[in-house]
Amino acid sequence: MAELTLVLTDAVKRGASDIHLVAGKPPIIRVNGEIYPLEGLPALNPDDTRSMIYSVLYEDQRARFEKDWELDCSLSVPNVSRFRINVYNQRKGVGAVLRVIPSKIPTPQEIGLMPSVSKLCTLPHGLVLVTGPTGSGKSTTLASLVELINQQQRKTILTVEDPIEFVYEDKSSVVLQREVGQQTRSFSEALRHAMRQDPDVILVGEMRDLETISLAITAAETGHLCFGTLHTQDAPTSVDRIIDVFPPHQQQQVRIQVSTVLKAVVSQTLMARKDGNGRVASREVMITTSAVGNLIREGKTHMLYGAIESGAKHGMISMDQHLAFLVKQNLISLEDALAKAHDAAGLQNLLSLGGPGPS
Repeated sequence: MAELTLVLTDAVKRGASDIHLVAGKPPIIRVNGEIYPLEGLPALNPDDTRSMIYSVLYEDQRARFEKDWELDCSLSVPNVSRFRINVYNQRKGVGAVLRVIPSKIPTPQEIGLMPSVSKLCTLPHGLVLVTGPTGSGKSTTLASLVELINQQQRKTILTVEDPIEFVYEDKSSVVLQREVGQQTRSFSEALRHAMRQDPDVILVGEMRDLETISLAITAAETGHLCFGTLHTQDAPTSVDRIIDVFPPHQQQQVRIQVSTVLKAVVSQTLMARKDGNGRVASREVMITTSAVGNLIREGKTHMLYGAIESGAKHGMISMDQHLAFLVKQNLISLEDALAKAHDAAGLQNLLSLGGPGPS
């Protein structure tokens, strides 16, 4: 059985984004969205898998996993990388997925953030959502934005994460990082006490439940710039998710609150580069203008697509518009773009007529 640190070192050298440890197979790595077995390693049996995973867990983490049957934590391997770990039980025994966290926080330019997204860092207050499926680069986008504030502004930044992924070094700002299960019991518990920690900027690693979402909205209302994530595909469903989590009798009041505090929704997905050299993010950006705020307040979220598509002068771009831009730049294939498009026929039309690029 290979040592886990050697497996992780090899995986990082091969450009893996994730490493899967599961009984019955050799360690599996995900590279550019596709999974492959690590070459030259035998299949793991249940005892191998358990031993490899337990070798990097602290005693209290093992106890928590054996009590709850689920565990989220992080691992730092010197001179290799940091990893976010999810440990779970399945039919063949204990398994784990380790997500590679780059040691260097990328700049907005390196990950292709539009200027309109980078400008969100200068907002004095409000709620900014970064959304997308698991593995779409939400944490990287947020880290890039937070690091931009850290470098350029004199602020207190509070992050609440499960687990801590990117590690920040204080620059112009002071960055306080709290990990759920280590430095705080829950997202909601951390947010409930956050106001006494004098934050200017708050990052909520995941807005999972009613209490966390409600507290994030309150923080944005009370003069803080709050960043959060949702596992939603686009801006309209993100707005609906926030409102629908509240009881029906509160939803109209929440619509009014959200129309005021929500400043932007950045929805993204990762696409394989046409040249096979990694992946590139395709993003939809909705900026809350007065027209967008009115649609949210009136419950007409189905009309937000139209506002996004016609909002280029405000820095907005729809997913299909950005996919068309990436195809024209020869960064992604037309076939992949059509598979991700909201409206395949509309995307073909954008490609034939020309459309706005990122602004």
